[in-house]
Amino acid sequence: MRGTLKILLFTLFFVSPLNTQDLFDAKMRDLLHEVLSGELAKEHVIQITRHHRIQGSRGYRNAANYVLTQLRSYGFSEKDAYIESFVSDGKVKYQTWQSPSGWDISWGELRMLEPFEERIVGYPEIAMSVITYSNAGDETAELVWVGAGTSDTDYAGKDVADKFVLATGYGGAVHRLAVLKYGAKAVVCYLDDDRAKEYPDMLQYTGMWPKTEELERVTFGFNLTNRQGEKLRKLLEEGRKVVLRGQVKGIGLEPYFMDVVVAHVRGSERPEEELVFTAHLDHPKESANDNASGSAALLDIARALQESIADGRLPRPKRSLRFLWVPEFYGTMAYIDAHPEMRGVERGGTFLATMNMDMVGENLEVLHSKLVLTRTPPSNPSVVNDVVENMAKMVDMMNIRTPRGSLSQFNYRVTEYHGGSDHMMFNDLKIPGIMFFHDPDYTHHTSEDTPDKVDPVELERCEMIATGTVLYLANLSSEQARDLLYYSAAASAKRLGDAAYRAQRILHSSPNAMKGWSEAQNVLDQALAVEQKSIASVLSFNAGEGVRRLAALLQRQLVLQHETLTQSLGTLAVARGVRAPRPAPLESRPDVRVPVRLTRGPLSSDVLTSTLPPEGLAWYRTEGSKLTGMHQWEIVNMMDGRRSVSEIRNFVSAYYGAIETAFVARYVEDLVKAGVVKWK
Repeated sequence: MRGTLKILLFTLFFVSPLNTQDLFDAKMRDLLHEVLSGELAKEHVIQITRHHRIQGSRGYRNAANYVLTQLRSYGFSEKDAYIESFVSDGKVKYQTWQSPSGWDISWGELRMLEPFEERIVGYPEIAMSVITYSNAGDETAELVWVGAGTSDTDYAGKDVADKFVLATGYGGAVHRLAVLKYGAKAVVCYLDDDRAKEYPDMLQYTGMWPKTEELERVTFGFNLTNRQGEKLRKLLEEGRKVVLRGQVKGIGLEPYFMDVVVAHVRGSERPEEELVFTAHLDHPKESANDNASGSAALLDIARALQESIADGRLPRPKRSLRFLWVPEFYGTMAYIDAHPEMRGVERGGTFLATMNMDMVGENLEVLHSKLVLTRTPPSNPSVVNDVVENMAKMVDMMNIRTPRGSLSQFNYRVTEYHGGSDHMMFNDLKIPGIMFFHDPDYTHHTSEDTPDKVDPVELERCEMIATGTVLYLANLSSEQARDLLYYSAAASAKRLGDAAYRAQRILHSSPNAMKGWSEAQNVLDQALAVEQKSIASVLSFNAGEGVRRLAALLQRQLVLQHETLTQSLGTLAVARGVRAPRPAPLESRPDVRVPVRLTRGPLSSDVLTSTLPPEGLAWYRTEGSKLTGMHQWEIVNMMDGRRSVSEIRNFVSAYYGAIETAFVARYVEDLVKAGVVKWK
């Protein structure tokens, strides 16, 4: 009977496809469709793109004030909508993140004087033309070609002192070598990749991003199009002398502030529990999809909710909603640093979910793009993933159209976790964070990212998914929670089945069958633990007694599925010649040391580069390169003061590829040297 039950459960939860039934109430869906407006959001995109909104700049402050003014016009009080400012001077650190310097310029121009006179590019008409965080200056000098300009070998045998440097590398990296190390006066950079050759009049956004010790020595630089850069390069290759004059006027680098715009919709029953909408407001003019689109979508969501609650069409949500318009990464880190209460349930907090809107308005017909919804990382499993996916299915069945929008069909993907935006900060705090973005987008970080490529239809689709998810979870009733548990359990069972598929491939391909069996079983065991936590996360939104009992039952059913899949792995191991009743331990002498984090928020990228000697860093470029970025990200996330080095190794190996414990130990030891981790 028990074996039959296992088969039935396996059939129910693994084989059966996920139901496409909407979790969301149809009347609420239709109301949101009526009150959310991609057209109004598109108007905000146009307004926001008029500001050169570099982090820590006066232009960014102007954009932040625009957002706040709109919130006031929607009826948000001074108590419920305001700006929090944080020092941004290139010196202050927020946890491990050095703040960018403040920055302000008024005019810039690059002109060729020899072999003939020609104005090449100017600011402010092309805002990205001046490399971000350039200082003011006026220099006339000969131009020298250095290739990419990002490694010492590019400068071998070349005299660049007191010259302008022409390069194809990222502006800040070129400046760090050409100017700060080799004494050049300024840098001129252009794109030469495939997209630049296809769009030769497109100009890339780059920045100096000076370190604290470099602030006093920063000069300036210009970004050019591929056509402009190749023209200069050709003149040099012909042996002609090229003389440029570069001018930048204004303050340049200065101590200033990062502004975070905050808005609240207070909950009616459990106001201390919050769900968050976030979007980064920064980037150069125009930067429409990245990320005027996300900032505009948040404004429209805030308007729709505030007005609908005020006129009685929408009941006030039971839990509070918080909106954050942030300077990406740095401003988010400063805000989190100032708000220690921001933490997820696992860490004793009351912040339940985050919708991070980053590049949500792409015109799919123009950019041949798709919406990507990234799940939370395995270290932070949550039912929020399943709700977002269900809302996307709901929107896919809707015929959202606007008068000035595209006729595109909805095209979306739900993918595994990856970083690159502010959802990183929230997932690190164990607040489940979903990222909305579009890919591919050839205009990303270029002068081609303009409002004409933003689609009101796609804006409204993304608004519907995010708002539907947040309202559903903010108001989750016991009946809805039970419904969600069944839906989520089916999804978890499928993912556990997927883990079994990965496990058997590991077992089949391993040259050492016993070692392969051990690694395969580890994949299955880690997946069970993750999926059980995903089911349990429903209790963060409704912990009624009946909901608790059902969650426990469904978790037990996952255990039965896991037992069946474990038996199947044993059968495969026998077929490969293993003569043992169970897989061997992964390590004969596990590393039982327990690391403890000393910081909040994800570690900045320069934590090790600023503390390790060159030979220590060299290891990460050679043998240590097997320790991928995702390995490193999740190693830090799994430091909970309870897991040992070996236990952390087993977790990250299950999801990102088997890695030696010694590699994990080396990384943790280096973090201890950097002062961001200690041993328990």
